[in-house]
Amino acid sequence: MSARVVITGTGLFTPPHSISNDELVASLTISVHRWNDEHAAKIDAGEVQARPVPDAEFIERASGIKSRFVMEKVGVLDPDRLRPHLPLRGEDELGLQAEMALPAIHEALAQAGRRPEEVDCVIVGCSNLQRAYPAVAIEIQHALGAGGWAYDMNVACSSATFSMQSGVDALLNGSADCVVVVNPEITSGHNNFAARDHHFIFGDACTAVVLERAADAVGDERWEVLRGRLSTKFSNSIRNDFGFLNPSEDGERDPSELVFRQRGQQVFKEVCPLVVGHIKEQLGALSLEAADVRRFWLHQANLKMNQLIAKGVLGRLPDEDEAPIILDRYANTSSAGSVIAFHLHRSDLVAGDVGVICSFGAGYSIGSQVVRKL
Repeated sequence: MSARVVITGTGLFTPPHSISNDELVASLTISVHRWNDEHAAKIDAGEVQARPVPDAEFIERASGIKSRFVMEKVGVLDPDRLRPHLPLRGEDELGLQAEMALPAIHEALAQAGRRPEEVDCVIVGCSNLQRAYPAVAIEIQHALGAGGWAYDMNVACSSATFSMQSGVDALLNGSADCVVVVNPEITSGHNNFAARDHHFIFGDACTAVVLERAADAVGDERWEVLRGRLSTKFSNSIRNDFGFLNPSEDGERDPSELVFRQRGQQVFKEVCPLVVGHIKEQLGALSLEAADVRRFWLHQANLKMNQLIAKGVLGRLPDEDEAPIILDRYANTSSAGSVIAFHLHRSDLVAGDVGVICSFGAGYSIGSQVVRKL
């Protein structure tokens, strides 16, 4: 790099409501029993399969998740609804994703010692955007009082690391001086709370990151971005078919196709080796060994996935200091997960320490940023 780019601040917005596994299971159990009772004749005739009853112990054992935060919990826990109640907002009202974004951005800017008007690039990266246009990023830019330009991007769970790379590139090519990357994830809106295999996976949150050239930074917090790497490989194993063409399609879709769905075991088997290879290539390009990495801030989708990936890189299972876990209380917050881990678990590192921020998800998409504390 001809210039050095640094992370100078991060922010986190945590929604006001938390849902435990027990609460989630109690809600879905009622819904499942009702559905099975209503379809008892077809179930007895072998025409349909009875829906399985969820289990809180299974959730924690399979995923490591104990609870999750959501923007609204009454609707999620209503057995007759199983999705959040989100009041319709008018065009003159601030959008929900912008509302989530502002507290996270202000926290990140405070760390960086920057004012909103000094921001000249806002990139929103998240797994689902609440509308096609105007861009959520431009709305946030306006509400923040920032200048320059803004745009949205979606690479599912890798949206944060991909948008960070876009910010780095903008700083290196001179098209921006102060970049804010923000990840407003309302995953409760695209989760299928009626499906036993999926209802526990996701939680809501928003993260923000400030990026600047090192020569321009004024704050005390500085993490040099040593190298970024992005990779994608097409797969249908994680899919959501909701989109603007749905009303024009001939034929009817199963409603489950318009929310998150995945073939979990296949994803596990395919993604883990891809991520291990990705991180090893990253470190090799920097002439670093796994032992040189002080901390791995990994995407927070599944505890076993993170352990297997870290083991593939390190050659042994990591301890929580090496690869901290936040999914136990946040669940899978899509692109925000690895940044939440970085935000909450970096203060003990010292100058010279190296870490890897890595995300992976639908696409498949994998993104990583190798950073060093200055």
